[in-house]
Amino acid sequence: MLVVLGVTGPVPALAAVALAGAAGSTLAGVRLSRLAVGVDAPAADPAGGRLARRRAARPRRAAALLHAAVVTAGLTAAVLPVASAGYRPAAALAGLAGTTALLGGGLVSLPRRPRPSVRSRLRHLLDGAAPSAGLVLVAWLLLPYADVPAPVRLVVAVVLGVLAVDVLTALTGSRRGSGFARCRAGAALTLLALVLLAALPAGPDAGRPALLAVPPLVTGVLLVAAGVRRVARTDAAADRSTPWIWPRAVLPAVAALLAVVHQLQAGLLPDRTAVLIALSALPALVARELLGGAGHPAPEAAPAATAAPAPAAAVPTVAVGAFAGNGGPAGRFALLRALGARTEPASGALLVVDLHLTELPGPVARDDVAAEAVHRARAVATADDEVFDLTGSGLAVLTRAGPVLAYALGTRLLAELARPYEVAGAVLRSRPSVGLAELVTGRPEDLLRQADLARRRAAQLGRDRVEWYDAYLEEQLVRRLDLERELPGAVARGELDLVYQPVLGLADRSPVGTEALLRWRSPVLGTVFPTELLPVAEDLDMMGELGAWVLDRACRQLAGWSAGGRRLWMAVNVTTRELTSPDFVPRTAAVLEAYGVGPDQLVVEVAEPRVAADLSTVTARLAGLRSMGIRTALDDFRVEQASLTQLRRLPIDLLKVGPEAVGAAGDRHHPLLDVVVAVADRLGLEVVAEELESAHQVEGALRAGCRYGQGFELARPATAERVEAFFEEFPSTSR
Repeated sequence: MLVVLGVTGPVPALAAVALAGAAGSTLAGVRLSRLAVGVDAPAADPAGGRLARRRAARPRRAAALLHAAVVTAGLTAAVLPVASAGYRPAAALAGLAGTTALLGGGLVSLPRRPRPSVRSRLRHLLDGAAPSAGLVLVAWLLLPYADVPAPVRLVVAVVLGVLAVDVLTALTGSRRGSGFARCRAGAALTLLALVLLAALPAGPDAGRPALLAVPPLVTGVLLVAAGVRRVARTDAAADRSTPWIWPRAVLPAVAALLAVVHQLQAGLLPDRTAVLIALSALPALVARELLGGAGHPAPEAAPAATAAPAPAAAVPTVAVGAFAGNGGPAGRFALLRALGARTEPASGALLVVDLHLTELPGPVARDDVAAEAVHRARAVATADDEVFDLTGSGLAVLTRAGPVLAYALGTRLLAELARPYEVAGAVLRSRPSVGLAELVTGRPEDLLRQADLARRRAAQLGRDRVEWYDAYLEEQLVRRLDLERELPGAVARGELDLVYQPVLGLADRSPVGTEALLRWRSPVLGTVFPTELLPVAEDLDMMGELGAWVLDRACRQLAGWSAGGRRLWMAVNVTTRELTSPDFVPRTAAVLEAYGVGPDQLVVEVAEPRVAADLSTVTARLAGLRSMGIRTALDDFRVEQASLTQLRRLPIDLLKVGPEAVGAAGDRHHPLLDVVVAVADRLGLEVVAEELESAHQVEGALRAGCRYGQGFELARPATAERVEAFFEEFPSTSR
């Protein structure tokens, strides 16, 4: 409220800063004083002795120091904006020094987890260097310090950037819920606010820019009080969770980009200092990768019964079980043990590899391939990496390398494991997939699951690739697993359904046909549309079953409409795999005969992008359908040279074109559609414009010469009953 009043004018900006500092520090001070005197702090266990009493006194001692710190910060915030130019440097230095010393003493007095190793602290320091550079750049470019000398301005920008990253690190780290993390973030915010005030021009010229310090100041002192209260009431070592990596990686980069864009829009180019600040992030990134990829001590070794000893220090540790059947569980146990023995979370990565042999070898050959794969993995891994045999599912590599080097290791594994295997007099080939997961804080089973989910994603995307794990990926894969689990048996359970979208003549807007569209009404997953359903059905080899059901149900519905005196066509989509099956043409003829439907009332649609894979067989099947009187259509037609050449070879009756040819909703010019219609006229084809979603698109398609149209602007997909009610609006419906 004070910031709003200071910006709009009812309260002078400097007065708003002073009032906000006083209010925030008073509220935080009251809370801290109650903790300091023991009112809100839990009493020590009388049976715990002297040590327990000393432990219970630490939060009270910290609260006393931090109480003095927030009071000093409030007084400094009140004095600095109104101090004269002569007294301001002394007041700023005194306030900053006093607040910093008291905050530091209070934080040191707080109980917290054991200090990490020097290497871990160095790694975390390098992790924060690049975000710090981004925020230093923001401070250099945007803060209103035009009258401040350049060296002082640079020092202020560096201090602000480092403090801002410290806040981000505390609030997104693995112990972000702990009281110490909240105190640390609050202390950094408080100091950030005081540095902002200290660097502003003296006297009334500070004005509104001084209001920038109010939010971090008030938030900071209140966070300090809340953190001490949490420390006093909970175990300091109990708060632990998975760190949030993306805020530290994304927010500083986005802020720096916006700052540069703002400068450019203002007609200002970044100066030399800004360029040097931006470049300063590069050495830290390189050092972080080198630190993450070299010289790490290997985790605690697996049990002797499952670990194969390395012959020399230069050979990575290998945990290999007996290949005759117990290697999988043994290797998995060794891997989980190694993951659990990690002493430094968030360092390195876990790679899970699926070999996927293209041939099906016998048990002996399969074991030989597994042994050879482990040998090859050892050859490309470093001395500090561990290789685990997961017989039956592939292998795993535990590395201490950073993300870039871990990904490079994954690509080397792909290249090495994809080479042919010569075993038992035969040559076997593999199409490996590699899943990568960073070793962040978490249970070993969760880390293994994350890497395996990434491996599954790599397999789904065609294999021969490396995929990283992320939370969105997990959502996708869990959804995919649910689909794969529920789809088998959906036909027998009666969960499939058809909706129908009318096709209209564009000249008189009367219906001439419909397209049958598949829906899966799963009681577990809800309504599943073809874009999600069909890829799963193809992988499960269920397209034949689904396609037969769709054809049967569509022809039955068409027979019902025909019996009512309506002469319409019914379009059914088929995949090239269905179309090229030897029994497709006779099976289609049998269904038409069973329901008494004329062959000219059925339109078989095949998607144009997939036709080229087996053009000769597709052409033969389409010709067989046309010889029976069944009409054929080419769906998803693309206006390309190859497509136009292919169009001349295919025996089709209808050509369906989508938005890329029709044009956007507000586009009145349709040059591509004119070309398609001209080619179709020369070949004797009718054109159906699909996905018409506006009146402009409908008018454009009609003007270009399209005879038929289909889309939300004309009629939406609906159940058979609703489509039949739509037909009732027209006195006659003919072919």
